[in-house]
Formats: sequence, C-alpha cells, structure tokens
Amino acid sequence: MSIAKNNDTVKVHYTGKLTNGEVFDSSEGREPLEFTVGTGQMIQGFDAAVNGMGLNEKKTITIPSEEAYGPVNEGLVQQVERTQLPEDMQPEVGQRLVSSGPNGEQHQVTVTAVSEVDVTIDANHPLAGKDLIFDVELVEIK
Repeated sequence: MSIAKNNDTVKVHYTGKLTNGEVFDSSEGREPLEFTVGTGQMIQGFDAAVNGMGLNEKKTITIPSEEAYGPVNEGLVQQVERTQLPEDMQPEVGQRLVSSGPNGEQHQVTVTAVSEVDVTIDANHPLAGKDLIFDVELVEIK
C-alpha cells in the first residue's frame, strides 16, 4: 500500500469544520486539494495528519489552534477613525476589507465593530484561535 511521506505530492478531499459543527471549507464538488507533504504549504496539523496516511484512507483529525492558524493576536485588532475610510463606505460587522500598510503591502481585515466615530478592524486570520476538525480522504500520491 502506498503511504504519504515528506516531499510526496498528494491530493486530498476534505471538509473543514469548527468544533460547533459549522463547515468553513470543503473540496466537495471541486477538484481535490493538491500539496507537497512536509514543505509548509499547509497548516502544521493538517500536514502532519496526512503524513503517514495510506492511499484511499479516510480519517477525521482535530487540530488545536496552535497547529492551525495560531492564537488570536490582540495587537492585530485596532480602531480606525471613520474619517480614514472612503467617504461612501458603509462598514458593517463581518465585512472583509483590504488595508494597505506603510510599505504598500496589503492585508485582509475583518470589521468587528462599528460606531459613529470609529471602526474596529481585525487583521488576524478568520480561523485564528479556533480548533479545527477535518474529515480527510487521501485520493492520490505522486
């Protein structure tokens, strides 16, 4: 039986869920996800779980936040005066925006609070601080 190991390029079908059962991503209806095991292309816990899986094996894995997108970094949450936003923008909680840094780099942020005076934005990954559950099926090893 073929077993996935470091530097193998693999394809997997997956469904990612939060601990409350909410599905946040899935390859269902799409091509399987392709990546190279052990090269840092995937979050640490996902990569480690696929390493050692057999071809056509299915399993459910729970990945603690530390091995996924890490803890929430409160330093990435900040308030921005509404005057800094485009005049015609009506920010809403949950809205995703792109913020430009001092060197022109762009970051995705999420609006987490809105008041008359300011808007709170969060530059953490949306899954930071969350434990993740994946149903994984290894469908190809190259």
